[in-house]
Amino acid sequence: MKVTKQGQVTIPRELRKQLGFLPETEVEFIVEGSTIRLVRKLKKPADALNAIYGRKSFVKSTDELMRMLRK
Repeated sequence: MKVTKQGQVTIPRELRKQLGFLPETEVEFIVEGSTIRLVRKLKKPADALNAIYGRKSFVKSTDELMRMLRK
């Protein structure tokens, strides 16, 4: 994978799907030494629910999802 002249890279479809990077998902870059981590930026608890809304399967139970929302 290469960085374009505009400084862009494409996140592979399977990774976007697996990690819930939907269109309009806000992200932030975290620099750790010579490594860059790309993470979803969740502004409020409702954003956590919106990030998984519409997905076909849930690995976590309803109770686990509610605990995530309350954090």
